[in-house]
Amino acid sequence: MDTRNLFDTRRHMRGAAKFAVVTVIAVFALLIVGAWFLIIEPHMEMVMTENGGHPSTPVSTATPVAPPPPANVEAMDVNQLLSEARKAMTEQRYLAPAGNDAFEFYLKVLQKQPGNKVATDALRETFPFAANSAEQAINSGNFNEAQRQIDLLAQADPANFTVTILRSKLDAQRKLLDKQQQQTLDQQKAQQLAAEKAAADKLAADKLAEQQKAQLAEQQKAKPAATPSRQAAAAGGTAANEGGTAGTANSTGAGRNSDAVLVTGAVPRYPREALRARQGGWVVVSFTIEPNGRTSHVTVVSSEPRRVFDRAAVEAVDRYRFTPAMRNGVAVSSQRQQKIEFNL
Repeated sequence: MDTRNLFDTRRHMRGAAKFAVVTVIAVFALLIVGAWFLIIEPHMEMVMTENGGHPSTPVSTATPVAPPPPANVEAMDVNQLLSEARKAMTEQRYLAPAGNDAFEFYLKVLQKQPGNKVATDALRETFPFAANSAEQAINSGNFNEAQRQIDLLAQADPANFTVTILRSKLDAQRKLLDKQQQQTLDQQKAQQLAAEKAAADKLAADKLAEQQKAQLAEQQKAKPAATPSRQAAAAGGTAANEGGTAGTANSTGAGRNSDAVLVTGAVPRYPREALRARQGGWVVVSFTIEPNGRTSHVTVVSSEPRRVFDRAAVEAVDRYRFTPAMRNGVAVSSQRQQKIEFNL
């Protein structure tokens, strides 16, 4: 055989094989295109029509007014429920309002007819958009509504991790709100206690001022009674001077006599427990006024109610300052009792 003819024959065979391969590829491409336009696309359009629109349609930010829910959902059959679900999908009522949303209708379809393909596919395809609705409810602070929507998502797909994430976010937002509310309550309580303490301090200061005023009035009344004694003493001193040297010595040794006089008082601190209970009372204390004008040996003689205001009264008297009592011109210690009242 001629070698050149052999080469030509092989070349023709390779060309024929290439042509056959190209032909097969072209036929497959035509079949795929035809299947797309004749089978796949019509089927997708049918599914989208049944589900109320394309799943990838973005969630509208507008809030359309939802129609009233059907009168008796429980009595509706599967076809009626699917029809209501498609309406809800068209209006993007995935999870709300309660009783009139797509998820609830589809879930009722599955209750009546488990495994219904239309309901199952619709729930799966719209799950991401419904999850966005639940997240918006969390962000807006509508926690009860968010909880209801998350429960619907869990019924549709219990194993979906998005449900776990949404529940965690809802729990965190609730804890944050509780913390903020507790801080607000604590601030209000602190302000109330401060206002009550200021009112109690003012009331105690007013009471102390009244007591000091009463004491000064009593001291003013006692002065005229002491004047005749001083005049008699002065007359006796004059007579002694006229009588001789002994009288002069006695007159020189005589000095000024006076009782202790309160110089600085102190407002008793109203006990917090009594302030909260709106409780009043009184305490009678006995104490010593030292020659330096300070108080000591402060003791409670009687009180009502017992032991409620004792400490506050003793602490207040400890802060008192007096002009000490004078005997023959010399400062001496003296005893005194005082009743301290606590009233609101």
